[in-house]
Amino acid sequence: MQTKSFEAVCGRCFGTDKEGSGEDTDHINTIDPTGNIKFTYEEEDKQIPFLDTLLVRREDGLVKLLVYSKKSHTDQHLNFGSHHPLNHKLAVIRTLLERCYSIVTEEDDRKKEEHVVKALRKCGYPPWTIDRVKQDIVEKSLKDEAKKVKNTRGNYKGMVVVPYVKGLSEAFARLLKSHGIDFFTRQSSISQ
Repeated sequence: MQTKSFEAVCGRCFGTDKEGSGEDTDHINTIDPTGNIKFTYEEEDKQIPFLDTLLVRREDGLVKLLVYSKKSHTDQHLNFGSHHPLNHKLAVIRTLLERCYSIVTEEDDRKKEEHVVKALRKCGYPPWTIDRVKQDIVEKSLKDEAKKVKNTRGNYKGMVVVPYVKGLSEAFARLLKSHGIDFFTRQSSISQ
């Protein structure tokens, strides 16, 4: 699909172009000849659910994102009392919270986090598990920020991938590392 055509579809979805979106959906559905992928169109007032996001057009014309769940969603998640490893249970919390943190674009709309915590509590998750995952997410975020700052300061200068040569590659790696350059070797097809 060409860019202009895609922009027209988006414009129709948000009401900036008044032509029928049903025609666009029909066109998109003709792209897959097997018929395995089908797109549908739901008319909503200034909002479009897409996967687990809800795109909402604000009064000023900008778009904000929210976490979307169908009205029929039951908030049933892996029960904490079930016979699963702890890391699986913590992954449920992490997935739900990170989805909330990464999708929602405005701080005022972070109510979904409270809803997630309430749903997890109903599934038997003790407060310490939720607190632990929140702390892990914050620590990971701080590490990522520190890494970005370090990389923007000029300490990181790139990477080099070279064939492995016994005795030479190790010394070369130390030299490059002292200058902030990552060094990786690959198996050489050349006989040594």
